[in-house]
Amino acid sequence: MKYYLAPLEGITTYVYRRAYHTFFHPLDKYFTPFFVPHTKRGLNEREKNEILPEHNPGMRLIPQIMSNDADGFLRTEEKLREYGYEEINLNLGCPSKTVVNKHRGSGFLAVPGELDRFLFKVYSRTKAKISIKTRLGKYDPEEFVRILEIYNQYPVEELIIHPRVQQDFYRNSPDLEAFRQALGSARIPVCYNGDIFTVADERALEAKFPELSCVMLGRGVIRNPGLPGELKGEEEVSLHTLERFLDKILEDYREICREDNHALFKVKELWAYMGSMFPEKKTVLEKIRKSESILNYQEAVKEILT
Repeated sequence: MKYYLAPLEGITTYVYRRAYHTFFHPLDKYFTPFFVPHTKRGLNEREKNEILPEHNPGMRLIPQIMSNDADGFLRTEEKLREYGYEEINLNLGCPSKTVVNKHRGSGFLAVPGELDRFLFKVYSRTKAKISIKTRLGKYDPEEFVRILEIYNQYPVEELIIHPRVQQDFYRNSPDLEAFRQALGSARIPVCYNGDIFTVADERALEAKFPELSCVMLGRGVIRNPGLPGELKGEEEVSLHTLERFLDKILEDYREICREDNHALFKVKELWAYMGSMFPEKKTVLEKIRKSESILNYQEAVKEILT
């Protein structure tokens, strides 16, 4: 089974990816949070930092673009190819209302005719391999029958399916029956994404879909960065490794952020997920959440990890 790291905006930055890849089981692919096309000649500083090879050493990184404008997508693809990227991922899964209202992300799925025209233009002109990360539709999983017919017309490198509709956001359970139907009808390599938080979750998925060969992990990895290793038969992550991992992230964010408060926000954001590893330490987790200085934060983390 291949395992990928899903893109989470503001979370899986190059700082996080680099630290993860250093301390935990390497993943087969890492996806960047999405780029939005713009008219500037090159990439801006933040975008460059995300995809510079020296910021992503030793990993197979796939940049992701979110757009409903084929020309804008292709311009951004060209900029990314200048850095050596041969595969680009199209985001058709983001459920954010601000995105969806502009018919971007999973909002683009609500206008299949426009989506078809977009894909025709992209695939007829692209010089890269284009994979797609998608939801099932906007309102109803039945929408995916038509959407998959459209995908099947094109040389999609890989189809990563999160089996929820946009209206679900991250509520309810993934629709595994709709995923089963998609897996049987797709003429494209398929990867599963959605609600894999434990080894038991992943093993249950494998039992339901023995033909599946790829899983994208998102919130499950952020909650427990040792999960991919456990899926490969490794022992649970040690507290010492977690400590080194978190120290590295804090160190790197302090180096690139103008103020310590910004670095503090980034690591506290991680603990909003990772706190689930320590359900018995709610009082100390609250100290992390309320910490107003790096020192307070470090003292609370030490209390948890020692």
